[in-house]
Amino acid sequence: MSSKITESAVEEFAIELLEKHSYQYIYGPDIAADSETPERTSFEDVLLLEKLKTAVSRINPDIPPEAREDAIKQIERLNSPELITNNETFHRMLTEGIKVTYQKDGNSRGDLVWLIDFNEPENNDFIVLNQYTVIENHVNKRPDVILFVNGLPLVVIELKNPADENATVHSAFKQLQTYKQAIPSLFTYNGFLIISDGLEAKAGTISSGYSRFMAWKTSDGKVEASPLVGQLETLIRGMLDKKTLLDLIRHFIVFEKSKKEDKETGVITIQTVKKLAAYHQYYAVNRAVESTLRASGHIN
Repeated sequence: MSSKITESAVEEFAIELLEKHSYQYIYGPDIAADSETPERTSFEDVLLLEKLKTAVSRINPDIPPEAREDAIKQIERLNSPELITNNETFHRMLTEGIKVTYQKDGNSRGDLVWLIDFNEPENNDFIVLNQYTVIENHVNKRPDVILFVNGLPLVVIELKNPADENATVHSAFKQLQTYKQAIPSLFTYNGFLIISDGLEAKAGTISSGYSRFMAWKTSDGKVEASPLVGQLETLIRGMLDKKTLLDLIRHFIVFEKSKKEDKETGVITIQTVKKLAAYHQYYAVNRAVESTLRASGHIN
């Protein structure tokens, strides 16, 4: 019994820290399709559609409602058989805007719809949700903690119990691989993944092998956290700070293509790898940008 308590204690600890960073907490079953206050029409829905629609109309007030609806339909209709392809297409729409056309004064106009207000982090809706059941192809899975921005499930966090020697960070990683196979639609919209056993905590992407998951070793980019502060706490304070999270998603994720030739058949396939900057790269780039802006007189 005690192991159950400690795993949920890690979950509670993570949620409380996120609440301190002004994420709104929602208990998954409270908004499930079969609850009294549903925000999903079925367990197959991975987007919180009403929250997304509200945010999209707030962020894009000058775009007609039908064009905003069209933008949302475009992200709902990503249906390549390859998860990484859907994820890359969504990432482009998220970070570059979604192309829409509509009639204005009798003319056809092209425009962009934004799902996130990257300039004003506070103009977005940040939610931490736990016990969020997703069903796909009759398979039922329930990731530990998901962070939603404007109804989009951008971060999935898998937690293990530090008291159980079999439940390691590696077993959290393996659990996420199972989820990717079973409920890929959730991961179409994923920015990055986090695994933790309450002590160690690492982040990676949907294509990262275990060795590519990295700790986030500072909460402010100035000093490395004391080893007495758990990695999970440092990661939440540093990486999941609203401004940092949006900055990471917008500027510090790349999809790299490489050719692979099958020695036997000579068939060439293109492989895509999604990469996320490590903490020291992230802060180094931002410091360089800031000093450039300062030198050119854009910031005092």
